[in-house]
Amino acid sequence: MPASRPLKGIVRVPGDKSIGHRSLIFGALAEGGLRIVGLPQGEDVRSTRRCLEALGASFSDASEAVVATGGGLSAPWKTPRGRLDCGNSGTTMRLLMGLLSGMPLEATLFGDTSLSRRPMGRVAEPLRAMGAGIELTGDKFAPVSVRGKRPLSAARYRLPVPSAQVKSAILLAGLSSSGETIVVDPFETRDHTERMLAWLNASVLRRDGPNIHLTPGLLSGDGRTVRVPGDVSSASFFMAAASMVEGSDVSLPGVGVNATRMGFVSVLKEMGALIEMTNQREEGGEPVADIRVRSAALRGVTVAAERVPTLIDEVPLLAVAAATARRVTRIEGLGELRHKESDRLEGTAKGLRAMGVAARVDGDALEIAGGSKIRGALIETLGDHRLAMAFSVAALAAHGETRLSDAECVAISYPGFFLDLEALCR
Repeated sequence: MPASRPLKGIVRVPGDKSIGHRSLIFGALAEGGLRIVGLPQGEDVRSTRRCLEALGASFSDASEAVVATGGGLSAPWKTPRGRLDCGNSGTTMRLLMGLLSGMPLEATLFGDTSLSRRPMGRVAEPLRAMGAGIELTGDKFAPVSVRGKRPLSAARYRLPVPSAQVKSAILLAGLSSSGETIVVDPFETRDHTERMLAWLNASVLRRDGPNIHLTPGLLSGDGRTVRVPGDVSSASFFMAAASMVEGSDVSLPGVGVNATRMGFVSVLKEMGALIEMTNQREEGGEPVADIRVRSAALRGVTVAAERVPTLIDEVPLLAVAAATARRVTRIEGLGELRHKESDRLEGTAKGLRAMGVAARVDGDALEIAGGSKIRGALIETLGDHRLAMAFSVAALAAHGETRLSDAECVAISYPGFFLDLEALCR
């Protein structure tokens, strides 16, 4: 990929993957079902749909929508004929662990080699405490066997690590519990599950500071339409690219701007990025806005560990943007990056160094010295879609050709990424 001319134009990013997973799950659980518009077509969300269908859920493809025929928790859920394939999707596996825990059936979840290395014990622990039978490989990893129970015991659980997936698994299990389930989230992790629960039935959920109270109750879909907003994580790649490449001006309509997902945008603004948000509104319980980004001179910043949960997926991209900034950028509290689709912490640092950028891992922190001339290089993506997309953005600011190994891995979350990027660079 050669160095870029200015990025100009409008790009409509795919629907938010996190909300897409939850729309399918809650569409299957809600009485009367849901009509889902803007469902992302990446492989991760497809994995969730296939698993739910194997469990008895019904979905149909209509014009510009997917229709979920929900029957609630009392619907004829069934033991699947075979194991449930979650592909590369940790969200699919972890959320379904919670859902299956409250169903009177048995199922086994498995995934690809990458997913099989990701920790599942943190999800299993609270679900076991609620009464579900869960067996892990080596008591840590997938495949995961779940023996559900209804009702589960109500529980109070404090998140030991910032994980919206663990929180969501407990809340899904809590729908089948005998009483109030309380999850304490001191990290303010992304709250898409809570928002959708409240949208479907405001009486089942109550928030008290970091305490999330869930009372079992019917979820009322009644065939309503949920519009999945554009994925802010996907939009972030174009925000960074437009900020980095001189003369760029990019518009991104209909992007989700949930406060728990805006950490990257907040830091990029601190670095000097010119980002405008207009036409702010709410759709399906989620805040949405139109975004415009123009090129700007960026400067290095320090990102404290407590801010990382709201930008964890965008850290490789933030590091790429930092490579073009004045002065040093330091991002702290990145231990969780070692347990993603790859070791993203080491993968990011290694890729930057290959492009001539001074970058080093300091414990769980990453330091990037900006201002160096970025050169094209062969980048090992480790099969990780976020590394592949982040270094595609780095290539736009590089001198010389950049090549990516396993670039097709972007299909996991954003199949049309390269086409959209190319269209802006014409």
